[in-house]
Amino acid sequence: MESKKKVVIACGGTGGHLFPGVAVAQEMKRRGHEVRLLISEKKVDAEASKKYGDLAFDTVPAIAKPATLSLKMLPFMWKLLQTTSKCKGLLRQFGADAVIGMGGFTSLPPVMAGKKLGAKTFVHDSNALPGKANRLTAKWCDKVLIGMEAARPYFPGSEVEVTGTPVREELESVPSRDVAAGQLGVDPARKTVLVMGGSQGAKRLNSLVVEAARAMPEVQFLHLTGNYDYERVKQEVGEGSENHRLIAFCADMAQLYAVTDLVIMRSGASSLSEISYLGLASILVPYPYAADDHQTKNAEVFEAADAAVLRQESDLDAGSLVADVTAIFGDDQRLVNMSAASQALGVKDAATRVCSVIENL
Repeated sequence: MESKKKVVIACGGTGGHLFPGVAVAQEMKRRGHEVRLLISEKKVDAEASKKYGDLAFDTVPAIAKPATLSLKMLPFMWKLLQTTSKCKGLLRQFGADAVIGMGGFTSLPPVMAGKKLGAKTFVHDSNALPGKANRLTAKWCDKVLIGMEAARPYFPGSEVEVTGTPVREELESVPSRDVAAGQLGVDPARKTVLVMGGSQGAKRLNSLVVEAARAMPEVQFLHLTGNYDYERVKQEVGEGSENHRLIAFCADMAQLYAVTDLVIMRSGASSLSEISYLGLASILVPYPYAADDHQTKNAEVFEAADAAVLRQESDLDAGSLVADVTAIFGDDQRLVNMSAASQALGVKDAATRVCSVIENL
């Protein structure tokens, strides 16, 4: 085995950064290395990290870069220097041998600090169109790791390797459909749609799903609304809806995935990596305000492979959503083919690949 290393993983800000970071940490621990995770001070990070009591977390301020010519650049630079200094202290105290950022501006200060301290540095980007933060962070990295081949051209001058995007280890042992259905109290024989709006806002999508579910009583809907929209959606659904289960937050996604035939969701890269890992067909509705419209680029990769149907939110209504779900469920072979195409896009050993790159360098 490689000699024991001390690895810092910067992975806060959103679940799309946190969960792949957790997956890398879990694999690193399995290999006998010591790991610390740096997350943001956001509530979403605090809530999600509670489940992983066996991992060590520290918090650092998350700082988003304003437009380059903005007057806000001066306070941004000052805060960046302060956060980088704090990270240097944390890394020095821990004795970090390597630092990997899993994306976003939460990654930049720890990677900069690691580089200055002589640690090996990495950044991982899950998207087909990498964010500006990761393209900037890459300049401080020994190697850039990407989830999709489509991202390679955005890192000119960097050493790049496609690793796929790691998924949490709980997805390695998804329960059987019958067992999960029994625990959830749903019918394992009915076609089931899992709806995931994402953490960045999905009010309109959530409302369209309410209308669509009402028009398809034969289909089971498991609807993750998010904590912020749960009460509003609950009022829209009303009483007596037997085919539409609302869930504010789920700590056991493996259970939900186990009973799912089709997913309606945003097209964040981390969620896409999970459904491709499990071979689930999807209807993808990109978050319309995502930076550089990168979620559309992610969805286009899945649509091109016939693993998903891509629908822009501005073009979507309840009727077209009903038509899409009906068309997919009405053609069993199409559903099988979409599921197989989704699975073909997944990288089963992404966490292993990321950890091997860190060890080998």
